[in-house]
Amino acid sequence: MLFNDRREAGAKLAQRLLPLKDKHPVVLALPRGGVPVGFEIARALAAPLDIVLVRKIGAPFNEEFAVGAIADGEHPEVIIDQRLVIGLDISQAYLDEVKAAALTEIERRRRLWLGDRKPVEIAGCTAIVVDDGIATGATMRAALHATRARKPARLVLAVPVAAPDSLSRLRREVDEVVCLDTPENFAAVGQFYRQFPQLRDAEVTALLDEARSLIATG
Repeated sequence: MLFNDRREAGAKLAQRLLPLKDKHPVVLALPRGGVPVGFEIARALAAPLDIVLVRKIGAPFNEEFAVGAIADGEHPEVIIDQRLVIGLDISQAYLDEVKAAALTEIERRRRLWLGDRKPVEIAGCTAIVVDDGIATGATMRAALHATRARKPARLVLAVPVAAPDSLSRLRREVDEVVCLDTPENFAAVGQFYRQFPQLRDAEVTALLDEARSLIATG
């Protein structure tokens, strides 16, 4: 399946999520790419939109190759793939350094995108965690663990596209998975979008502000 852009993917995904509209949903997007997807879902479900701040922990030789991730929270959730760490001979000193840098960047982004606004309350709600796609699943796994710790009544993973093996591993973390496509030939999330630009910080902020405005005006 090929999507034109993230907004279209979100609109298509939202149609599959409509049965959750009366289940007190809250949409939690992984910035940056998950925010336009989450915006369309939140709009269709008339649900609040918030974000889960997660940073990838990349390998020393390739920062884009995730060996783990860290998610924001009262007690930050750190997920490390020990098989990769051992296989790539990654030192604990390197992991500690990268984790510290990730927490600093998470705090910067929180101030930038959320200011002094508190997270949307999800306890007792249906939490729908959204991204534009899943490759290795490391960042999503950290986001799901952090979200589960906030005690939603139901935890749903929703993505337009995912690598089959990664999605299979994540199923045990959630109550429900909604995914539009799980192609076997999966190299990167961007290959399933005609337009896949890096979102600017201002675009993320604008979508979050617009989503809050939609809820406020009902």
